[in-house]
Amino acid sequence: MCDLKLSTILQFGLKCSFSSTVTHSLLYFDTSSTQVPNFPQFVSVAYVNGLQITHYDSNTKREMPKQEWMKKITDEDHEYWDRNTQIALNTEQASKGNTETAKQRLNLTDGLHMWQRMSGCEWDDETNEINGYFQYAFDGEDFIALDLKTETFVAPRPEAVVTKHRWERIGEAVRQKDYITHECVDYLKKYLRNGESVLMRKAPLVSFLQKSPSSPVTCHATGFYPDRAMLFWTKDGEELYEGVDYWEILPNHDGTFQKSADLDLTSVPHQDWERYECVFQLSGVPDKNYRLERSKIRTNGEDGTDYTQIWLQLNEVTLYKFNEITFKCFVSQPRTTPTPTSASLWVLWGCSLSLES
Repeated sequence: MCDLKLSTILQFGLKCSFSSTVTHSLLYFDTSSTQVPNFPQFVSVAYVNGLQITHYDSNTKREMPKQEWMKKITDEDHEYWDRNTQIALNTEQASKGNTETAKQRLNLTDGLHMWQRMSGCEWDDETNEINGYFQYAFDGEDFIALDLKTETFVAPRPEAVVTKHRWERIGEAVRQKDYITHECVDYLKKYLRNGESVLMRKAPLVSFLQKSPSSPVTCHATGFYPDRAMLFWTKDGEELYEGVDYWEILPNHDGTFQKSADLDLTSVPHQDWERYECVFQLSGVPDKNYRLERSKIRTNGEDGTDYTQIWLQLNEVTLYKFNEITFKCFVSQPRTTPTPTSASLWVLWGCSLSLES
């Protein structure tokens, strides 16, 4: 029986769905909360291709850039930050009102509650296909969401049905679709131009690392962008599925990404090592093949560098991402069990739409 590790199965599944196109995204996440210690009552953030570009919260009352290149936006739009600050202020007030409305409809008392909204758009730079989101969640559970194809709203909870009918009656679905397919995509393209040096495709620096002579050899790729990349081992040109471990793609602090793949060579004679290659694939960039040569493997002690720090860094980033996801998913009522979909629901765009409007 073939005994494949889970990491290998996951890597195989991801590789099967690997696409040559790149989908760019502009997503807005707004969160209104009550009685969360040491956390602003309202937070609004925006992300381009997974990189945070703006931040607003109820303490500062000002939308601020999170990337240096975002400051260039005022070169062509002098009122950008003032206008978006006002939008955030309006959204803050609407979100607080929606929190109270949801509590009333669900017959809930005061306490820890969270109202979240996620919206934005995705744009494929080769096919020009556009997709988008406009979704609400309350206490970690889906509340109401836009169905872009049917131009209707989906209300998974009976308490949201009255809002669904009201929004559809006033043409809100059509207005949201128009925003997603036009204004949102226009801003996404503008941000991509301004942040081209950070946001566009970048090839990685690839190294072979080994903690000790008996440890697996790690192919480590870092500094690539975007995160739609594959890294795998081959022998004589054939991809390997046994004796390999694949790490998840992880973020670097500069907005780029890193990925590693381990290869167990304990039973392989040294003279056969050069039959192995590490292959890096990135959408829009030619494949890179790196032949394994013993002279190119970096180990602890060489050049005064302790390469165990790379593994420590990987673990620290993984822990950070886990904690971040855990906070987003589970700062809710103990009675709530978030689904994978609702766990990702944060907030959107600058509309101050109310459940009662």
